[in-house]
Amino acid sequence: MFLRLAEQHRQFVHDLVMNLQALAIVLEQRGYLASCYTCGGQMSSASFMVSLGENHLIRFLVSDYGITWTEMRDDRELMKLEGAEAISQLQELANLIKYQIQPSDRLMVGRAS
Repeated sequence: MFLRLAEQHRQFVHDLVMNLQALAIVLEQRGYLASCYTCGGQMSSASFMVSLGENHLIRFLVSDYGITWTEMRDDRELMKLEGAEAISQLQELANLIKYQIQPSDRLMVGRAS
């Protein structure tokens, strides 16, 4: 059972890394500064970053050790989420891009209010 769960987790991380790479490409095509770096060819970890405007930065890290979403403005950490909450926030970012909504303060303000 545990070997099966470990394999499912590896596949989940792999799929998440592939989606982060695709999101970075779409963001770049829409004019945002975005990047997604992976370590090695196994797609077992990634560092995704996007600038949403004036000193507004999102960093999303994924690896076998965990998943984190960090939102920063003016070099100050505004919000840090982990696990399912981090993935939900990533979906919100993807929706903003999909529906071409200006991200201005929507991400942080939507959660902090």
